[in-house]
Amino acid sequence: MAEGSAAGAGAPGAFAGPGERAQRHDLRLPARLVAPGPGWSTNADVIVVGSGIAGLTTALRLRQRVDRVLLVTKTVLNAGSTLWAQGGIAAALAPEDTPDEHLHDTLVAGVGVCDVPAVTALVHEGPARVRELVALGAEFDLDEEGGLKLTREGGHRRDRIAHAGGDATGREISRALIAALQAVIDDPGIEVIEHALVVDLLQDADRRVCGVTLHVIGEGQIDGVGAAHARAVVLATGGLGQVYSATTNPAVATGDGMAAALRAGAVIADLEFVQFHPTVLWLGEGSSGQQPLISEAVRGEGAFLVDRDGVRFMSGVHPQADLAPRDVVARAIVDRMQATGEDHVHLDARHLGREFLEERFPSIVARCRELGFDPATELLPVAPAQHYVSGGVRTDLLGRSSLDGLYACGEVACSGVHGANRLASNSLLEGLVFAHRIADDITGRLAAGELPVTEPVQPVGPAALLDASQRVAVQHAMTTGAGAVRSAASLAATARDLEDLARGARGSEPGPQSWETTNLLHIGQLLTLEAALREETRGGHLRSDFPDRDDEHWRGHSHAERHDDGSVTTTFHPVPRQDPA
Repeated sequence: MAEGSAAGAGAPGAFAGPGERAQRHDLRLPARLVAPGPGWSTNADVIVVGSGIAGLTTALRLRQRVDRVLLVTKTVLNAGSTLWAQGGIAAALAPEDTPDEHLHDTLVAGVGVCDVPAVTALVHEGPARVRELVALGAEFDLDEEGGLKLTREGGHRRDRIAHAGGDATGREISRALIAALQAVIDDPGIEVIEHALVVDLLQDADRRVCGVTLHVIGEGQIDGVGAAHARAVVLATGGLGQVYSATTNPAVATGDGMAAALRAGAVIADLEFVQFHPTVLWLGEGSSGQQPLISEAVRGEGAFLVDRDGVRFMSGVHPQADLAPRDVVARAIVDRMQATGEDHVHLDARHLGREFLEERFPSIVARCRELGFDPATELLPVAPAQHYVSGGVRTDLLGRSSLDGLYACGEVACSGVHGANRLASNSLLEGLVFAHRIADDITGRLAAGELPVTEPVQPVGPAALLDASQRVAVQHAMTTGAGAVRSAASLAATARDLEDLARGARGSEPGPQSWETTNLLHIGQLLTLEAALREETRGGHLRSDFPDRDDEHWRGHSHAERHDDGSVTTTFHPVPRQDPA
């Protein structure tokens, strides 16, 4: 097994230690977004931002323990990334499976840079968290004996993926959690504000996070920009998929939580590790926005990849062939497309049969047919597209960030669970496990008086805003230079393009679309910087000019932090060698 944990993964305060290869860069980021002053205010003990599995679980658990919880969500409660999770949720639930086997598979997929204590917490606490979901009312698919029906996905050596509605697991989990929330919605201890976009974090004179500014599209007193004050803030805002031209993420995934934390000075880690899902339905050149995902579970049931000549090219690439970890499969597809001159490969599920496909994957089959493809009779054209980011706001085992009072959970966070590449179906489990840990930690700290009420101060430094019309330019720069395959030259070009855009980010009209676009710009700039620094290929970071993994120099985490003068410092934090048994 692994020798130990990474810097920053352990007990609270783990961020204090110096990293190696510290560098201060020319990149300058503003302290805040241009926005009107707050026209209203509200108060809570804890603010939870986001309504996916991480946010809903945190809010529900806190409601039982603290006086007042405020849950804010960008559109409506069920519009986040959890809704789109097709594959399932992974946990060692079968009698023949063990947490240690799940640990092994996670470490292998993470390519040497997972944080072992975080993964250990995930796999050992995960089964109980899934059973609690069932008790809450989530209806997973069952086998003939009435037990959970478990399947296998890429990177797993056991059947440990629980799913619902065939391929609608995220939708069912979201439904169950929202139903539990609606059951207590009249409780004065919890308030939900929908159509609320967090603009920036509020901080006191000691930089402790004590609330958020947010824009609400509403009626009455809560409308426009306001200030929500709290003793702790939990970010559960999801990922950054919309920074690329094509992604499986919903339109709300614009990196808002990461960007706000970055501007506030929180440590952001491993942002270069971006997972491109290998099998996204290819809709033709120029197709953009949220793309239809063909779940890894389809390959788990026996579908396989072929090139234009019908050759099963994964057989000689990895011992697990079509069920290799996602980064391996995505890289093999990119290589095959380059070799054949094609812009896609094919997924063959025809042998599974119409009846099985319609029963096991009803949503996928229906969506494919809507778009003119029938997986029961045709090869499906597929290509990699952005799917998940393993990096984010650096957190410890309790979900605490480097800023006191700020927590992060789910895709917005970098808990260390995923390393350089997320193992299939571990993301929903991470949201569950760490939401519980965060709620428990906040409850204990509030009871101990560790998070007293405090007053925010005006942030130091300039504000900026990029016009919403420049979103396509940001996405184009990121896709062409910092996408699935990167190089020093392509990343330098992207950095220049983004810097040119940043110079013009001053005079736009404030509003949700401009705020989102600016968040994408800031996250894109940092991702590009970290990708240029890591001169190797590992997991979700593929460098054509450094095609090999380099454990001697790059087995570790990259941290980035914005300072009061707007400058960004990066540090490198080595991790011990991991040898999964």
